[in-house]
Amino acid sequence: MFNFAAMNETDPTELPVLVFATHNANKAREVQDMLSGAYLIQTLSDIGCHEEIPETAADLKGNAFLKAQHVHQEYGLDCFADDTGLEVDALGGAPGVRTARYAGEEADAQANMSKLLEALEDTHGEDRAARFRTVICLIRGGQVEYIEGACEGSIVGKQSGAKGFGYDPVFSPEGETLTFAEMSAAAKNERSHRGKAIRSMVSELLGKS
Repeated sequence: MFNFAAMNETDPTELPVLVFATHNANKAREVQDMLSGAYLIQTLSDIGCHEEIPETAADLKGNAFLKAQHVHQEYGLDCFADDTGLEVDALGGAPGVRTARYAGEEADAQANMSKLLEALEDTHGEDRAARFRTVICLIRGGQVEYIEGACEGSIVGKQSGAKGFGYDPVFSPEGETLTFAEMSAAAKNERSHRGKAIRSMVSELLGKS
């Protein structure tokens, strides 16, 4: 279990538990730091949830709900889950909910980017407009809330940059000349869809307007 106790002066056993439906301890640490001792964030691994949670919904909101609902129903804990997609206007919003599997169920990031650039080969200028969108489903006390964050931008003509992950080398946020993969982690997080959604959720949890 990842130990967050050292991050807070408050005894973590006295804090309400909030499960982040992920096995990624680094993502959980990020949220824990932002919550400043108000909650104890636990991952799926922390609560012993090792079964595969189906993500079979038709949209991001539905997938986030499926993951959060599974944890709430099977483990009886307050929780939140997120799902993220890349939406390209010229492709009717694709890849969307299939962002991670755009080039096939076993496809990697390189295959997905190659397919995307090929699909936009004859598309130029404003027609390459796109956005990353993250939807968070938060379940507290049986009440379901949704929080969203989006980053507008465009798909560049070729891959550029070696940082980040996924589609970062082909996505440039609005008002920037760099791709996400060329930015520092801090610069990317300040602009990113997921960062916006997480910050909005944290404000909600801490009772800030």
